[in-house]
Parts: sequence; structure tokens; C-alpha cells
Amino acid sequence: MRDISLVKILPVQPRVPFVKLRIVAAVLSAIAVIFSLFLFVTEGLNYGIDFSGGVVTVVDFGEAPPEGVQDFVQSRIDDGAIVQNISQPAGSLIDHDYLRIGLPLQVEEVDASENANADEENRQAQTDAQQVAQQALIAALEAEYGEVRIDATETVSGKVSGELRRKGLLAVVLALGFVLAYIWFRFEWQFGAGAVVALLHDVILTLGVFELFQIEFNLAIIAAILTIVGYSLNDTVIVYDRIRENLRKFKKMPLIEVINISINDTLSRTILTSVTTLLALLALYILGGPGLRGFSFAMIWGVIVGTYSSIFVASPMLLLLNLKRGSRIDAPKDGAAQTA
Repeated sequence: MRDISLVKILPVQPRVPFVKLRIVAAVLSAIAVIFSLFLFVTEGLNYGIDFSGGVVTVVDFGEAPPEGVQDFVQSRIDDGAIVQNISQPAGSLIDHDYLRIGLPLQVEEVDASENANADEENRQAQTDAQQVAQQALIAALEAEYGEVRIDATETVSGKVSGELRRKGLLAVVLALGFVLAYIWFRFEWQFGAGAVVALLHDVILTLGVFELFQIEFNLAIIAAILTIVGYSLNDTVIVYDRIRENLRKFKKMPLIEVINISINDTLSRTILTSVTTLLALLALYILGGPGLRGFSFAMIWGVIVGTYSSIFVASPMLLLLNLKRGSRIDAPKDGAAQTA
């Protein structure tokens, strides 16, 4: 039977000089990271209700939400309100969309160090303020658009939102710490440090995009960041494993050439994996509705920067960290050791 290759576009043995471009890539990455950190200090993240506190109300107009309702809510009720359409799945008995309106926290918290009953006062004050804000929202919508139906209401206090922020940050930090430990155990410490630098690069640039476009940052984005960490690490480990194999294979070859050959050896796999993942995420971004748009956007950006960092950040870091051909790299495999 005739052998037909599935992929004819990519060369069988590419020889792209990636490592020679490391200085240009380092400059671009440094500029992007500094700009992202600058945005974090000046603009900050656009925290959703999960992280800022507030009340979320799902409103049903009995038909498709009127045009201009978002501008009406933000200009007449609260300029910090978050308004989203909730699309109904195919085959649903309801043939129109709902509206999800999030109002931010209405009152400032009392300092617990100055008042022993601060927690109770905070809860009561926030509950009262959120109820007043919700009633004002419903009254304004009914006055403008007629009778509306409230399908669901969810309230997040400032204390709960602060705890969610801390736990989200802790999850990302723990993920990076475990990655460092795993790569250090699996390879050498230079590999672990290079992988963590690449992952920090990906996380900071992802946050920078959300700061630049002021996209809502919520719990779903934390899940996306952790997924990005896993995806980028998978790419990085595959390149690192090929580098380790080639270091045993080409004992006299300079390290810079070994790294470049290793990146090219895994290039076809990297491109194919990234492209197929991006196709699925683009479909999710376009067809998934507003509820999944932030998550899918974060994943799309994360796949792009994760692929870039595996090639231009993680691998050249081995040169910067002065990787040596040590005993763990040059040690024979188990079968060769037993034969010897």
C-alpha cells in the first residue's frame, strides 16, 4: 500500500537558527514584561465580581435584551457595572438571551483592628447596600423597558472576594513551585530555573493583555492561567528532553548547537500541537458565548506565548545559566548501565 504522509507542509529536518535570535527575543520579552508590570501598577486588573465583591443579577426581558441596555445600565445606574448576554443552548425551550448584570461592592469595609464588631457590621452594611442597589437596578430597568423578571441573584462579600484573590495567587505560586521541584528532580537545576522563568514570562504577559484591554478578570481566568502553565510546561519538557538526549549523543558539539538542533527536532510536533489547540480554542471563543469568552481568550494568548517561551525563553536560559555536561546528563540509561 502506498505510504501517504499526513503532513507535507513542514520540513522533515528543519534547521532554523532559533538560538541566534535569542538576543532579539530577550529584548522583546523584557519590553513586554516591563510594560505588563507597568500596566499592573498604573491600570491594574479589571476584577470581576468574584474578586471585587458585589451582586450579580440575571434579568429576563421576555425577549432578546434591548439594544443600548448596557450603556443605560452603566450611565444611569453604575459606571462600574458589568453587563453580559447569556446565550441559550441550541434546542432550548427559551428562544431568547438573558442579561447578566454585575454591580460592584457598594460600601467600604470597616477596619477590624479599630472595631471588634467590624465583620458583622461589614456583612450587614454590604447586604443592605447590595439590596438597595439591586432594587434600584430593577426599578430603573422597569421604568425604561417595562416589566422584567429576575431569574437569579448572587452576592459576593468583600471578605470572600479578598479570600478568593489570595487563594488564586497562592494556586499560581504553588504551581510554579511544584514545577521547579519536578524539573529539578527530572533534569538539572538549570532546567528547572529555565522552566520557571519561562512560565513566569507566560503568566506576566497573560496578565498584561488583560490589563491592556481591561478584560474582566475572574475565577475562570485563574483556571486558564493554571492550564497555560501546564501547556507551556509540556512544550518545555519535550524540548528539554530532546536537549538531554542530544547532549549524550553529541558529546563534542557546542551547547548552543545542541540546543538549536533539539528545538528544530521538536519543531514539527510543537507547531502541529499549537495549531490544533488554537483551532479548538478559536471555535470556543467564537461559539462559546460571553461566559466562556474571557477563558478562551486567555487560553489562546497563553498557547501563543507558551509556544514562544518554550523556544525563545526556556531553551536559551540554559546558555545563560551555564549548563554543564554533568554526571546526571551524561549518565548511561538503565539498560546500558546493566550491560556495562
